[in-house]
Amino acid sequence: MIGSPTILVERMQITVTGKQIDVGDFLRNHATAETTAIVEKYFDRAIEAHVVFSRVRHLIHAEISVHAGRGLTVQSSGEAEDAYAAFDGAAERLGKRLRRHKRRLKKHHGRAKESVEEAPSATTYVLAADDAAEPAGEEPLVIAEMRINVPQVSVMEAVMRLDLADLPALLFRNSAHGNLNLVYRRRDGNIGWIDPDFVSHPRAGDKVS
Repeated sequence: MIGSPTILVERMQITVTGKQIDVGDFLRNHATAETTAIVEKYFDRAIEAHVVFSRVRHLIHAEISVHAGRGLTVQSSGEAEDAYAAFDGAAERLGKRLRRHKRRLKKHHGRAKESVEEAPSATTYVLAADDAAEPAGEEPLVIAEMRINVPQVSVMEAVMRLDLADLPALLFRNSAHGNLNLVYRRRDGNIGWIDPDFVSHPRAGDKVS
């Protein structure tokens, strides 16, 4: 990465980096000041934020990631021919997500409560999309894997996290009953919620008393 100093602004640590892009002082100071102003408007205390600039074809891509504690991550991105415009687009989306988050919290009378129990972990895998060369019957090719925590939260909190982190789907343990649930983005723009029924059913050949 090119240019990756860490700037400590009050209580939030902000890192501005560039991938194959030279991030000058003016752009770094602009990204730091704007990110700080947006985050501190909605959070009493945020842990850290990362702003990353990279080149995508002929455009500049800016991505903002904010870690706000309680396992909460807020992400947004923007693209433009100019680095400042790309960042400003990402910053605008960040502000909109945080405003929606604040409205939801007010609507539900305060902060959503997360279980104090230790969150279970899971492994996520990235599978190769092209399976044409795979022999029949073999497992798909794993090209990446990582460990994640599965939060125990309400459905409302899960939807908030899905929106704030701009995720396509979120696996969580429903605090209402402890079972694994999934929320995801539908093609029509709405949010889907899967709440499996884990009641066992007899299999073919099993004796039913």
